[in-house]
Amino acid sequence: MLGRVWRWLLKAVGLLMVLSVLIVLLFRFVPLPGSMVMAERWVSSRLAGEPLAIDYHWRGRAQLSDQAAIAVIAAEDQRFPYHPGFDFHQIRHSLKAWWFEDRPLRGASTISQQTARNVFLWTQRSWLRKGLEVWFTALIELLWPKTRILEVYLNVVELDHGVFGFQAAARHYYGIDAARLGADRAARLAAILPDPRHRSPTHPDARVLEHVRWIRQQMRQLGGTAYLKELR
Repeated sequence: MLGRVWRWLLKAVGLLMVLSVLIVLLFRFVPLPGSMVMAERWVSSRLAGEPLAIDYHWRGRAQLSDQAAIAVIAAEDQRFPYHPGFDFHQIRHSLKAWWFEDRPLRGASTISQQTARNVFLWTQRSWLRKGLEVWFTALIELLWPKTRILEVYLNVVELDHGVFGFQAAARHYYGIDAARLGADRAARLAAILPDPRHRSPTHPDARVLEHVRWIRQQMRQLGGTAYLKELR
């Protein structure tokens, strides 16, 4: 009996793995209809009796400002063109600072990991989510080029209550399309990514403004939009 249960579980896990590979492969080529985070926000808002309209408009990479692309790389993951989905250099640095300098253990979440979480997983942290995050991050790094990972991230990242992606955010905050975002506005949007539902690019506090200045500096140090040529 126990052996039969284990065989059933192994078959179920195998089927889920195959399905996940097929879904990731499909999303390499077609625009995403949404994300798991969008679905979670929509469902939770209705359960709370406060229905939330999801503002999401897919745009291809050519319709998204290069300034937005370099801003999120500068803000979130400067080694994005070079790492395999996990920034082991940053992970080692964080562990050393924690072990030898008694600093808080900081995350080293890459754009690839954030894309995997946003598209396929839920927001509540758990060891199960972390394990699935590793799996989906490895899949998208294997099956998608870096340019596709960045394109998806720019489209699905949360930037306000119910506002997802740089196209929706550009319209929401500035009344323009994402293709027209300049360096300053792109940096302001990137600056609120750590806590987009409680920070504003149009009414920034001192902390956000300081982060904007740092992002602009990092954008220049990376070489501006020319750095995007490193993506494959």
